[in-house]
Amino acid sequence: MYEQIESIMGENESVSGGKTSISGEKASDLSQKQSDLFKITAHAPGVSGRLPLTDDLLRNAPSGDLFGMSQNVGMGWKPGDLNGKQYLILSTQGGIRNEDGSPAALGYHTGHWEVGLLMKAAAEELSSRGGIPFAGYVSDPCDGRSQGTTGMFDSLPYRNDAAMVFRRLIRSLPTRKGVLGVATCDKGLPAMMLALAGMPQLPGVIVPGGVTLPPTDGEDAGKIQTIGARYANGELSLEMASELGCRACATPGGGCQFLGTAATAQVVAEALGMTVPHAALAPSGQPIWTEMARQSARALISMESQGMRMADIVTDASIRNAMVVHAAFGGSTNLLLHIPAIAHAAGLTLPDVQDWIEVNKHVPRLVSALPNGPIYYPTIRVFQAGGVPEVMLHLRRLSLLDESVMTVTGASLGHVLDWWESSERRQMMRKQLQEKDGIDPDSVIMNAEQSQRLGISSTVTFPTGNIAPEGSVIKSTSIDPDVLDAHGVYRHRGTAKVFTTEREAIRAIKTGVIVAGDIIVLLGRGPSGTGMEETYQLTSALKHLSFGKYVSLITDARFSGVSTGACIGHVGPEGLAGGPIGKLRDGDLIDIVVDRNTLDGSINFVGEVGMEVSPEEGAFILAQRPFHPDMQPDEALPDDTRLWAALQSVSGGTWRGNVYDVARIITALEAGKKALGWL
Repeated sequence: MYEQIESIMGENESVSGGKTSISGEKASDLSQKQSDLFKITAHAPGVSGRLPLTDDLLRNAPSGDLFGMSQNVGMGWKPGDLNGKQYLILSTQGGIRNEDGSPAALGYHTGHWEVGLLMKAAAEELSSRGGIPFAGYVSDPCDGRSQGTTGMFDSLPYRNDAAMVFRRLIRSLPTRKGVLGVATCDKGLPAMMLALAGMPQLPGVIVPGGVTLPPTDGEDAGKIQTIGARYANGELSLEMASELGCRACATPGGGCQFLGTAATAQVVAEALGMTVPHAALAPSGQPIWTEMARQSARALISMESQGMRMADIVTDASIRNAMVVHAAFGGSTNLLLHIPAIAHAAGLTLPDVQDWIEVNKHVPRLVSALPNGPIYYPTIRVFQAGGVPEVMLHLRRLSLLDESVMTVTGASLGHVLDWWESSERRQMMRKQLQEKDGIDPDSVIMNAEQSQRLGISSTVTFPTGNIAPEGSVIKSTSIDPDVLDAHGVYRHRGTAKVFTTEREAIRAIKTGVIVAGDIIVLLGRGPSGTGMEETYQLTSALKHLSFGKYVSLITDARFSGVSTGACIGHVGPEGLAGGPIGKLRDGDLIDIVVDRNTLDGSINFVGEVGMEVSPEEGAFILAQRPFHPDMQPDEALPDDTRLWAALQSVSGGTWRGNVYDVARIITALEAGKKALGWL
């Protein structure tokens, strides 16, 4: 036992006989090093110089302000430079990078691996202009890493927790004049937007962390997550799976190469006016990316000097603009959770289902990219083609934007778009894409007429019916055209194969239990069951298996932003909250209709094969049924997530963005205490 302790403490090497350690050092050398370890200094002279104190400060400033000066010089800031304005840089940075960029400790994902470089560039810009930068960190998880694991149970709840911690960090530096929020991926960036939107009286700027590049020869980070399912179905060799998986993330930093939740969140941040122009989807690690951090720092200083605040940026009109841009990009359905949450954090009107329907019925999809197509360009191509401002130019011509909203540049959106249209930056980016890479920018970001000619449909549909009386969501634009009828309508009447865990469902896909024509029903996996897990294991497998386009999926869970196909999620009410989905059984006959033209849809239980009933009769039958006997909260559900699920449920649940509505929570608690006789 003592030997084990001495091995850990480095004290098990003999000092005699010139013995050599595992590292190759002789015992005499080790002895000298250990001797040096114990030479402890118990005091130091401190920093020379004087704090810039005044009679007024000493008499009237809080002690925290004065002690803060002592700590600032203790960390190495020059005493004579302490009178600059203080700015806070918050980040989701993860991992530890050596000076050459190699890992000393890995991050959770590439998205937060390099954002420290953005922070450093922004900090240098702030200090060069007389500011004093501070930095704080709340790292974020990776939805890709946690797919199919119990780690997914913490994914969506993390967003609320991180936003709260970010806001606590902001308030804990009372002397800050503004905040830069540097973040990239699925939950970290929404959390950062919630945090800044929730500080309406402060200047704030979002710095998107950019995207990773696709491999020159290989698969993107979305498709690569299906190597297990494709291998199990004999559609990929072990050797090929190993090689493709090795090079999928072709550069070490940035979010995934498709318009999933990470990329869509960056797009939405810019559409809200919270970033500098042409910030979303920049290539991580490249000069144009670090320059964006410096631009953001300058914007923050300008905001502060002009007296602009987040309340001037995040408004009902900018929320509406973000919904319009989301539809034009064909963005992730997860932003249906995050945009209402941002509105709630800012104290604004929350968009509801009817608002989303109205936007999507009027806004054409203009972006051709992964995962929607029709040409599967990676996100870097969208950036090169002009990114968010280029899309907004087209939307402006359709009179779909409110151009009067303000942006963090201090100019209105209209003025930003005027600048962009004639800017050298726009001309050079699009020219390079055309001449160097041989890609027509207008094939990546197109006008409405071209989109219509190609038959590109609007982004999302919200099916209702006796299975989803409160509604559901499908990214209808990404249903494979091969399974639509002549009128562009998806129709699938088939029997249900019901699962209560994702693990069972993916096993059924891998072992051939699921075949063409089936309807997979995954129930009890909403907020109360799993923290509303993503089910990308299932949706990605269906997309990349040869028979997958002939299979539908219905669930009260949610999907990764890269999901495509006939996959219907967010079914409300969730099964564990009494939703009819929780009463479905194997063999039930289900009728799905999704019209990609009108964005109308329905999902109904209509009896059994050979004994069909109307949707109204089906609703009556479901009302009489007991719930599925195996449906229950996952046994691995953490208490932290159970608490999150209860709080967001009281606050309005999924269709209000899974937020914490403090007033509603307190009202419910008071009513509960009264009912229990605790008052």
